[in-house]
Amino acid sequence: MSAMMGLKNIEWIGDGLSGYLKLLDQTRLPEEEFYIDCRDVQAVWDAIQRLAVRGAPAIGIAAAYACVLGVQQVKPGQSTTKRLREVADHLITSRPTAVNLAWALERMKRVQPCTPAELLIHAKAIHDEDREMCKAIGRNALPLLERCVRGTVGGGGGVLTHCNAGALATGGIGTATAAMYMAHGRGLRFRVYADETRPLLQGARLTAWELSRAGIDVTLLCEGMAAQLMREGTIDMVIVGADRIAANGDAANKIGTYSLAVLARHHGIPFYVAAPSSTFDFSIGDGSLIPIEHRGSDEITSSFGRRTAPPGIKTYNPSFDVTPNDLITAIVTEKGLIEPVNTRRVRRILKGLAPGMKDPDEEAGQREA
Repeated sequence: MSAMMGLKNIEWIGDGLSGYLKLLDQTRLPEEEFYIDCRDVQAVWDAIQRLAVRGAPAIGIAAAYACVLGVQQVKPGQSTTKRLREVADHLITSRPTAVNLAWALERMKRVQPCTPAELLIHAKAIHDEDREMCKAIGRNALPLLERCVRGTVGGGGGVLTHCNAGALATGGIGTATAAMYMAHGRGLRFRVYADETRPLLQGARLTAWELSRAGIDVTLLCEGMAAQLMREGTIDMVIVGADRIAANGDAANKIGTYSLAVLARHHGIPFYVAAPSSTFDFSIGDGSLIPIEHRGSDEITSSFGRRTAPPGIKTYNPSFDVTPNDLITAIVTEKGLIEPVNTRRVRRILKGLAPGMKDPDEEAGQREA
């Protein structure tokens, strides 16, 4: 199954000693399919920071490959382990919210021996694992989409998504889009409604582009139009991705996600989050502790080369918001469906505990209390 129909958004070219990272520059889509050859760490840092590569899983994969580039350029007499730590410390500053970045870098820092060849093996493993996690998320989300379609007259259920949690944002067929690609491959009839996703239009430029390229029925709308669609009865489910999920299931995703969850609750529409286990951050108890990235004013006032606001106007531009767990119907992971969404259920599903099995960590916490 090729969601991108031959396109590769992240690809390592060559071997560990002299190879480099090739990235599809997503800032140029949909007008141009342009690739960046990243031959040093700074090139990858820049690509992550300016959103040439974006989406939590894809950022983690790119950072893992950047570790290979960093150790390729180790100075004579310098410790490769020390160099790797320096590279990881620099890359982590590129974007603060997506936890997959830190997850991938911590995993790469543990690689021994710390050689370019060995690091490349582990970076490719992260890439391959993400591809498989996307497929597993798709299999777990597919019954939700099938239920959505069966519940509509004549099929053709309406699925709303926000930003881009698709093939462009991952190493595989996406998270929120994974079930869409699988369902489309089986001939299931449904309609996707993609929010434009302001201010940088990831839904318009990326989601609408990749889904239409794959032959999926997709309609583009401004996010301010979602409420009207819901009131008309056009939307049967909402599914989005996530950049970081707290231990209790509160989920940070592209700004505008929270308002969609509120709208979905008001209209009685199920609201799903699709994300791999690597997106969960168990070091924070709830979403209030998730760091939210704020970006420059030019993304609002002149994001595509033409000024659309008065010079000097003040702006408010957070990249993400947090949807509380009580507004999320279920979180779809590669390990199963987290429903209801709460701390205990998150732990049980991600630890693979069968019904009736006791959680040793939970029991230990109760004993300490």
